[in-house]
Amino acid sequence: MPGARLTQEERRRIAAGLTAGLGYGEIARGLARPASTVTREIARNGGPSGYRADNAQRATARRSRRGRSALPRVPEGSARPDDGRDPAALEEYAARLAELLAHLGMPRMVGRVLACLYLTDSGSLTATDLVRRLGVSPASVSKAIGYLEGQQLVRREKEGGSHRERYVVDDDIWYRALLASARRNTLLAEFARDGADLLGAATPAGARMAEASVFLEHMGADIVRAAQRRRRRPGEAGEAGEADAIEEADAVEEAGNEGAPGPRA
Repeated sequence: MPGARLTQEERRRIAAGLTAGLGYGEIARGLARPASTVTREIARNGGPSGYRADNAQRATARRSRRGRSALPRVPEGSARPDDGRDPAALEEYAARLAELLAHLGMPRMVGRVLACLYLTDSGSLTATDLVRRLGVSPASVSKAIGYLEGQQLVRREKEGGSHRERYVVDDDIWYRALLASARRNTLLAEFARDGADLLGAATPAGARMAEASVFLEHMGADIVRAAQRRRRRPGEAGEAGEADAIEEADAVEEAGNEGAPGPRA
């Protein structure tokens, strides 16, 4: 029945549908359930590749026991009944965003925390807010925040007049993510250059590593330039932003090019 909790039999049918390669919408129609229900169920319990009906049933039972003494759960997005947005649709979108981030390699709980933060109007929540919205333990939130801080995607700030912290996603999150990607390219380029020196540039394997090094160096610099060109800073002239882009990109490229072998002819 729509609105009621999923039964174990329904979870087994979801697992069977995933194994058969069915889409979420098709699985939902077979259960006479909203697609958002199936999307959330799969996202919270291992994703399409890791979903197991029995594990999902046990996890739901644990969350239900915790929920009796915990704060009431609220949707993962920021919609309120009076703001004209559909809370169910927003929660489904948050689940889909978290699932996409997981597909791209981000740990599943980290993706859920980032999606929850990113879809709030304020761009900031406390640990208590995240626990309430996601229906997870404080330890899970703390671990996810630690990961996001390490990737420079989230920062902490103190609430005025208290020791409580808020976790903040800034508007330039994707800009900083691209800069982090450029730095990773530089590290990979340095590693490839070391491999070329070790193998010998005259050998096929060494030449392959040398070409990879040059490619990654230039890609890192190109990423920085492109990100800076698209960045918009209030009150900053475009020429100044462009100058910063070139300076930062040149620094990335110079760091990579120091002692770099040239590509094969």
